[in-house]
Amino acid sequence: MALNMDAIGKPIGPMKKDYTWKDAVLYALGVGAGFSELDYCYEKDLKVIPSFSIATIFDFLSQAAIASGVNLAGILHGEQELIFHNPIPSEGTLTTTGKIVDYYDKGKDKGALVVYDSETVHSSGKKLFTSVVTLFGRLDGGFGGKDRKKEPVAFPDREPDFTVEAAPSLNQPLIYRLSGDVFHLHVDPEFARMAGFEKPIMHGLCTHGFACRALIASLVPGRPEQVRRMACRFSKTLYPGVPIRTLIWQTGDGQAVWRTVNAESGEIVIDNGEFEYGDIPKDEIRFDGRTAIVTGAGAGLGRAYALELARRGANVVVNDLGGARDGAGAGSASPADRVVAEIQESGGQAVANYDNVATAEGGANIVKTAQDTFGSVDILINNAGILRDKSFVKMEPDNWQAVLDVHLKGAYNVTRPAFIAMKANGYGRIVMTTSAAGLYGNFGQSNYAAAKMGLVGLMNTLKLEGAKYGIKVNTVAPIAASRLTEDVMPPDLFARSKPEYVAPLVIYLCSDRCPVSGNIYNAGMGFFNRAAVVTGPGRVLVKDGVDPMPETVMENINAISDLSGGKEYGDLNAQVGDALAAFQAPAANATADAAKGFASAAAVFEAMPGAFVPEAAKGVDVVFQYNISGDDGGDWHCIVKDGSCNVAAGVHDSPTCTLKIGGKDFLRMMNGQLPPMQAYTSGKLKIEGDIMKSQLIEKLFRLNRERS
Repeated sequence: MALNMDAIGKPIGPMKKDYTWKDAVLYALGVGAGFSELDYCYEKDLKVIPSFSIATIFDFLSQAAIASGVNLAGILHGEQELIFHNPIPSEGTLTTTGKIVDYYDKGKDKGALVVYDSETVHSSGKKLFTSVVTLFGRLDGGFGGKDRKKEPVAFPDREPDFTVEAAPSLNQPLIYRLSGDVFHLHVDPEFARMAGFEKPIMHGLCTHGFACRALIASLVPGRPEQVRRMACRFSKTLYPGVPIRTLIWQTGDGQAVWRTVNAESGEIVIDNGEFEYGDIPKDEIRFDGRTAIVTGAGAGLGRAYALELARRGANVVVNDLGGARDGAGAGSASPADRVVAEIQESGGQAVANYDNVATAEGGANIVKTAQDTFGSVDILINNAGILRDKSFVKMEPDNWQAVLDVHLKGAYNVTRPAFIAMKANGYGRIVMTTSAAGLYGNFGQSNYAAAKMGLVGLMNTLKLEGAKYGIKVNTVAPIAASRLTEDVMPPDLFARSKPEYVAPLVIYLCSDRCPVSGNIYNAGMGFFNRAAVVTGPGRVLVKDGVDPMPETVMENINAISDLSGGKEYGDLNAQVGDALAAFQAPAANATADAAKGFASAAAVFEAMPGAFVPEAAKGVDVVFQYNISGDDGGDWHCIVKDGSCNVAAGVHDSPTCTLKIGGKDFLRMMNGQLPPMQAYTSGKLKIEGDIMKSQLIEKLFRLNRERS
């Protein structure tokens, strides 16, 4: 299979990984740490070896290799570069996104290089590390692409400043593989012989971990948090039990070069090693190389956002029509020009735009200004707004529509072309501006409140559509002094409500450090909190097949309204799933003799064709994919189309929905001991894709559980 040229530049991820201190300690043991380095092996005051980072992104590395189309039978880890931005905490959730950067052709029968990079962010919002991997595809050369020439690392013509001996054990790969790299080459003697080796070999990244420990011990002893960068090229394979020697030369302040050699043969195992170390850089949110659009940026909040983004390195499109507070008038270039001048006088980059967000043409032109001037659009703050306050009875249609046109339609007009650009780039940050008037209500602002709540609904959908493309969308309800509020807010409150007190939250939400999407925040006067739509548990009022009456609702209104135990939902499907689960009674005879039910997952899928109900499948065209984990697990899919059913082992290319569950829970569910909805709402059953189509399964199949 040829390399996939279309995959270059396309986003991979986001991919999440939860980890605990035990994972960090297991990795440390896998790369040779022990009692002599207890800080790496004991949860009390645990320090994480920086090279643990690579063990946390094995899933990303696998997906990147698959996406590239490289022949997996001939791949080797060629080069590895890690850039550390912050120390790795001992536990948390990591989110990794990346892309294939390029391919390089070494020539026919000489292989090819596949380069991909990624960034990993901790659940705290801190960016932890950047990884740049060069994969060597031995079987993929000769495709006619460009070659890559790299100058080798220059080593001083002197004895190394440090030499660190280490003795990986014969069993080292058995420990290291538990951190995630379970490739058979490192454990299976028969597989290793088939691959041309006399026995299983060491993981190159395991040796890399030994080297990382040696570098820290020599250059920043006891201070792994001071490692800034580690790069190398893998040169030769190594067998378990063979001693190694890491040679280190200091070349400057905070810089060193290194290589690791086979202590028995003298062969270089890892070469071209570079190492940088020093104090942790200031933890500052930056936007260097990013382009931001701020609408309504000629004064107030928008001006505060634009100035702060520019101060932190962003290129800024300052959009402002320059009209009156109620949107009347022909507009003026002066407000936008003044803010651009402020930015440029401070050494920043900015351009003015005077288009009206209330028109589709205006929205498109705003985004075009960003692309034409700076080449991209990465950040959008929908801040433009007007006020036309009237009590509802006095709210004429033109005042109603004018406010919706700027706030809601205006956000659509700018966001749509920006979203298209962000999707193509695999990255984006969008901030909507709602209001407490919309979230909670305010007399005389029916038009404004309706528009502002509409933006919350827009955010809720865009957070879903943008998730796989690295686009995060959040909403802020500001309390700030501006020309819109100067005669609305009491004077003392107006004086304390500087826009600069709202800006910190908005700037954070615009950054690559922000891990959240779909959240609503109140901000003002230095006070911040989160608002959310919370749904109560409710009550089923259908009883004994009798439909509820209005009087039934009246009798139960307190229970229906009770928010105790309420929860947030990430999307419509999750809420519908809970609503359906409310009708699911606990399974009867949950402790029935398991011998009377299915004994294996395979038995369930063998029985499915015979349990199919053709008359229930009229007009149905679906593919159910099952991923059953555990010792008795596997992959099966079921195709229902034209009144027929086909069940087969394996993974389907385009399933309608995918059901993921552990083997034991799957058998309990299929044997009537675990209600499907209970499995779903408890997290035992995960459903991806069209969750509503999964509801068809119970109608399409009538399984006889009296099997062995």
